[in-house]
Amino acid sequence: MTTYVISVPGTFTTGIADDTRGRLARALRPADPHGTRMGSAEDLDVLSVNEDNTFTLRLTVDADTGPHAEQEARRVADSALRDAGLDEGSAPLGPAVITGIDSEVR
Repeated sequence: MTTYVISVPGTFTTGIADDTRGRLARALRPADPHGTRMGSAEDLDVLSVNEDNTFTLRLTVDADTGPHAEQEARRVADSALRDAGLDEGSAPLGPAVITGIDSEVR
């Protein structure tokens, strides 16, 4: 099993209130990349929101393969957005991309 850091982009179509942002960040906490060596070294935030309401979720997931990691990251992102009261109409997601691998394999 390998730990992957996955970036999932998206857009808040109607903006995002501070309380919703807080709920989303709490829902994503178990997948926070700060728990990995690269996340700590690069200070990767689990949620980054830009002025134009685009955002990036940076998640850690454990998986056997890259495609499985991307699928799991999408599942985690979708679940966290729903927990924060957002749906795919108010926060559509783009394709998940592997942005780091944290493996003990040398």
